[in-house]
Amino acid sequence: MAYTTIDDPTQFFNTIIWSGDSSSPENLTVGFQPDLIWGKLRNIGYNHQIYDSVRGFGNDKDLQSSQTTAEGGGTADQYGYISGVISTGFTATKGSDGGADGYGYWNESSRTYVAWNWKANGSGSSNSDGSITSSVSANTTAGFSIVSYTGTGSNATVGTGLNVAPAMVIVKSRSNTDSWYIYHQGIGNTGAIFLDDTSATSTSSNYWQNTSPTSSVFSIGTGNAVNRSSGTFIAYCFAEKKGFSKFGSYVGNGSNDGSYIHLGFKPAFVMTKRTNSTSHWLMMDNKRDTFNVADALVVANDSDSETNWGSDRKIDFLSNGFKCRSTSTGLNVSGSTYIYMAFAESPFVTSTGIPTTAR
Repeated sequence: MAYTTIDDPTQFFNTIIWSGDSSSPENLTVGFQPDLIWGKLRNIGYNHQIYDSVRGFGNDKDLQSSQTTAEGGGTADQYGYISGVISTGFTATKGSDGGADGYGYWNESSRTYVAWNWKANGSGSSNSDGSITSSVSANTTAGFSIVSYTGTGSNATVGTGLNVAPAMVIVKSRSNTDSWYIYHQGIGNTGAIFLDDTSATSTSSNYWQNTSPTSSVFSIGTGNAVNRSSGTFIAYCFAEKKGFSKFGSYVGNGSNDGSYIHLGFKPAFVMTKRTNSTSHWLMMDNKRDTFNVADALVVANDSDSETNWGSDRKIDFLSNGFKCRSTSTGLNVSGSTYIYMAFAESPFVTSTGIPTTAR
C-alpha cells in the first residue's frame, strides 16, 4: 500500500520569493502553471493579492485576504496585477500609475515579495453535483479545487469535484463586500471563522447548515456572505492528502518549549489561527525562513509588512511536523485552541515506504 501519492509536493504547491526590478510585464517562475496565486509585498505595507484561474486574471480580478472588498475592488489597476499564467509560472504587469507605485503589488524596485501557489486544473468546467451548478477546477491528486457559484439565498449544496470531503473551505463573495468565511474541520460544521479579521469562531446554522462537507459537495446556509441571492462567490476547497497537506487543531501549552503538531511531512507552509479568542492569521513558509527558528511572518488579515510583526511568534519546521517556540497569542497560549493549514516540502515517507531522510 502506498504511503503517499505525492513524492514531490512542489509539483502542486510552491512558495516563491523575489526582489522587484520594475520590469513589466515580468514572468515569475513557480515551477508549474499555477491556478491559485496568493501574493504579498514583504517590506512595505500593501494588501495581499489573490488571483485564480476560474475567475481569470487582469486588473479587475484581484481579491484581498486583508480586506472585505469585492472582486476588482482594490487598486490593482493602479499598483499592478497578474495578467495571466504561463506553463512555468505567472506574468505580473504594472498598473496605470506609471510611477514608482505602478509596480507596487508585484515587482517594484527595492521591494521584496512572496507568492504562494497551488495547482488545480485550469479554468474549470460545469459541475452539477450540488443543488447549485458550479464551475470547478479540481486537482484530485493534490486534494484542491477552485469553485465558482451563484447564490440562491436558500439552503443549498455546491459541488467540489474532489471525490473526497474537504477539510477546509474558504468562501468569498465576488460581488459584495462581505467577509471571507472559512469552514475548517478543526472547528466543525456549526461555526465559521473569518480570514479578514482577528475574531474568534462564530456559530450559526446560516453558514454551513450545521452539515459537514461530503465527498462531492459542501453545504451553505442562508447567510449573505456564503449564499446571497444572485451574488457570485468563489470557494477554495482543500482536502487532506497524506504526505502533502493537513488541516487540524491543537491546544497551546504556554511554553517556549511549545506544542508539537504532527503532520507526517516536513512543512513548506503553515498558517495558524487562534479560535477561542482574538488573534491574527500567521503565515510562515520555508522560503522566507530557510532555517529554524522560523519567525518571518506576514499576517493574512493585515496589510502590514513582514518586518512589523517582530520575532515573538515563531515555530520550528521539523521533518515530520512543526513545533511552537513562543508563548504568543497567535501560536501558543496555554489552554487556547488553534487551527492550522499546512503543505509539505517533503513527505516523511515516500510512496515506496522509504523515509526521505534515507534517500
